Amino acid sequence: MEYVHVPVMLDEVVENLNLKPDGVYVDCTLGGGGHGLAILEKLGPDGCLVAVDRDPAAIAAAREKLAAYGDRVTLVQRNFSQLPDVLRQLGIEEADGILFDLGVSSYQLEEPARGFSYQYDAPLDMRMDPGQSVTARNLVNELPVAELARIIREYGEERWAGRIAAFIGSERERRPLETTGDLVAVVKKAVPAGARRTGPHPARRTFQALRIAVNRELEILSRSIGDAVGLLRPQGRICVLTYHSLEDRMVKEEFRRLALPCICPHDFPVCACGRKRELKIVTGKPLLPSAAEVAKNSRARSAKLRVGEKL
Repeated sequence: MEYVHVPVMLDEVVENLNLKPDGVYVDCTLGGGGHGLAILEKLGPDGCLVAVDRDPAAIAAAREKLAAYGDRVTLVQRNFSQLPDVLRQLGIEEADGILFDLGVSSYQLEEPARGFSYQYDAPLDMRMDPGQSVTARNLVNELPVAELARIIREYGEERWAGRIAAFIGSERERRPLETTGDLVAVVKKAVPAGARRTGPHPARRTFQALRIAVNRELEILSRSIGDAVGLLRPQGRICVLTYHSLEDRMVKEEFRRLALPCICPHDFPVCACGRKRELKIVTGKPLLPSAAEVAKNSRARSAKLRVGEKL
């Protein structure tokens, strides 16, 4: 299957990165390479892009898509939580702009074998990096029911998390859940019929929760944003695209933390906390996709773009 992924809010991302022709830019979530290609098109011969993704399929597809840019683009198969090590190994001390496009790609959702989607019957996998050991099958069949309920409740914001986890526990006593179809069937049994009649697919939130847990997406997010800001030059920009409220809330809170000045009590004669503002928040409220973009690309529907500038 060809790695196809329509980049979300492409014009807004390119504009807010404040691209300089000779700048150094980092795409921490390469995906289908759409944002990366748009960045490279704006750079001059002395500009460069470091493109990072944990999915080897994304790296392989981008190697072909971005081949015309030669050594002006460096592809790295790593988790973005390792960004400081990646740049250090490349001899890059500072970047002019860093982009995070969070969540799952269209390719990953639409490739049945990856096990991300509730629309296909496939092995329960959900790993963005197929080389890692833990899969959704491991979590569903091995975690205590209480821990499963916590994951589904916190990461999926699912009101029926307790029932879903209990039904999974009962089902796996009879036989392991092996496929996405197995999991969908259990979720449909657990969610009351009245709740299934309206709203999104009843398994959507459970699948989101398990994907986040398998890939440790929220565990690494705040630290990774702080690391990225630390790697920016003064006036360098960080752009973060999120697709659900948990991600957006974490990005918002981390931006606010990095934008805080001294937090000592007002009556302290001198600063004891040693805090200095690292970030200026460019977007007080997140930028949203246009109605025209949402009409063309339904994945953009829930997107939010937050932008900060290094002080």
